[in-house]
Amino acid sequence: MKPDDSGLLDRLGGPIVVFGVIGLLVGAGAAPYAWNAATAPDGTVAVVEVHGTITGDTATAAVDDLREARQNDSIEAVALDVNSRGGSAAASEQLYLAVKRTQQTMPVVASVTGSAASGGYYAAVPADRIFVSPAGSVGSVGVRALLPSGGGPAGEITTGPDKRSTATEAEVRRRVETLRRAFVGSVLEERGDALDLTAEELSYAKLYSGSRGIEVGLADEVGGVDAAIGAAADRAGLANYRTVRMESPAPSVLGQLGLNATASDGPTTRATFGYAGVDTVQYLMLHGQLETDRTVTAEVSTNATN
Repeated sequence: MKPDDSGLLDRLGGPIVVFGVIGLLVGAGAAPYAWNAATAPDGTVAVVEVHGTITGDTATAAVDDLREARQNDSIEAVALDVNSRGGSAAASEQLYLAVKRTQQTMPVVASVTGSAASGGYYAAVPADRIFVSPAGSVGSVGVRALLPSGGGPAGEITTGPDKRSTATEAEVRRRVETLRRAFVGSVLEERGDALDLTAEELSYAKLYSGSRGIEVGLADEVGGVDAAIGAAADRAGLANYRTVRMESPAPSVLGQLGLNATASDGPTTRATFGYAGVDTVQYLMLHGQLETDRTVTAEVSTNATN
C-alpha cells in the first residue's frame, strides 16, 4: 500500500467510523418512537351499559354515554352491554332511538350479559349484531299499562273529568296498542330476514332462552362482551384498538321506587315521585311481575295480532 493511500484512509476512516456510531445511536433512540407509532391503537371501542330497570335516570345516563361516543373523535365503535328486563316505555323508546342514531354513525354490537327482555331488548335491537349466552334470555316484545288507583285528595276540585286520572281505560288500551305496534314493527324492521317469527308470534311477548333466541332470529350468535367488542372493532376496521367502559351513574333511589314500589296502594305517582300529585298511567315495557305487596288488578295488556 502506498503512503498516500494510507494517509487517505487515515483522513476518511475516522469520520466514517464516527458517523456510523452516531447513526446507530440515533437509530436506537428513534426505535421506541417507531415501535409506539406502529403499535398505537387505531381507535377506541366504547362499552356502554344498559343494566337494571330502565327508568328516566338510567336511560338518560346511557343516552349521554352514546352521545359522548358519537362526539368523541377517538371512538370508532360501541359495544352495548345489556342486562335488563325493561322498564318505563318512554325511557325504553328513548334508549332505542339513541342506539339507532349511534348505529347510523358507527358500528354498534350488543352483548346480552344476562337478560334483554321487553324494553331491554328494545334498546338492543338496532345493533348491527346481538350476542347472547345460551343461558341468557331475549324477547318479551310487548307493552303493559298500570291504570291510576283512582280517587284523589279529599275535597279536591278539578276543572275537567280527566284532570285527575289523565286518561280513560279505553284511551289507555288504545295507547298500549299503539306502543305495541311500534315495538313489534321496530323488531321486524331491525331484524329483517334474520327473524323467523311473524308479527303475531312476536306479539305473544314470549321470552326465549339465548339459544332459542338465536334460532328464531332475535339474536345472532353465542358470545359475551369480549366477542361484541371484537366484532364492533372488526366492523370499524380497527386492527389495534383500546377499550373504554363508560361508567353510568347509579340510578337514583326515587327513580327505582317507581317500578319497585312496596306501598300498600301499589305503584302510583305518589310512590314514584313522593308527592300527592295526579296519578298518571304507567306504560311499561317490563318483563315479569312488579314487586308490590299485592297483585295489581288494574293492569291492561294486549296480544292483539293486527
